[in-house]
Amino acid sequence: MRVRVALCLIAFASSALPTAAQWREWDADFDEDKKSWKEIEARIPPYPKPENLLRVQTGAATPHQFFVDANSVTLGEDGVMRYTVVARTEGGATNVTFEGMRCETRQQKLYAIGHSDNTWVRARDPKWQPVVLRDLTPHHHTLYYDYFCSERIRATPPKQALEALRRGPGFAHSRMQ
Repeated sequence: MRVRVALCLIAFASSALPTAAQWREWDADFDEDKKSWKEIEARIPPYPKPENLLRVQTGAATPHQFFVDANSVTLGEDGVMRYTVVARTEGGATNVTFEGMRCETRQQKLYAIGHSDNTWVRARDPKWQPVVLRDLTPHHHTLYYDYFCSERIRATPPKQALEALRRGPGFAHSRMQ
C-alpha cells in the first residue's frame, strides 16, 4: 500500500512539473513585457491669467491661498498631470509654478517658476518628490487626493478634474470614487 501511495505521489509530482515550469516561463515573459516609464518633455504653458484661476480648497492648514490655472491642466502620454499653480501668501506675495504629478508613484515635480514680468524660468534640477501633507504647501496633497489622482494609480481625466475644482471639495470625492 505504501509503495502504491509513493508511486502515486511521484506520478502526480512529475505531471505537475511541466505545468509549474510553464507557469514560471509565462511569469518571466510577463515581467519582460513591462516597459520602463519614460517621461516626455514638459512644455511650459502660457503664463496664467487671473480669469482662468480655480481655487484649491486646502482647508485651514495654511493661511495661504492656492489656485490652478484651468488652461494649463494637461495629461501627458506619460501619464503625468501637468498644471500651473498660483500661490498667494498671507503677506501678499504671489508665487507661480508649473508642476507635474505622477499618480501611480504619488510624486510631484517642479518644472518652472514664474517671474513677476509674466515670464518663466525652468527649474534648475527638477526631481520627482513624494506628495506629502506640509503646512505651508498643502495644495500638492489636496490636488493628489481630491482632484488629480482620485484612482491613485492613474490620473483623473483633466476635464473631470477641472469640473471638480470648479465645484469644490465635496464634489471631488462623490464623483470620482
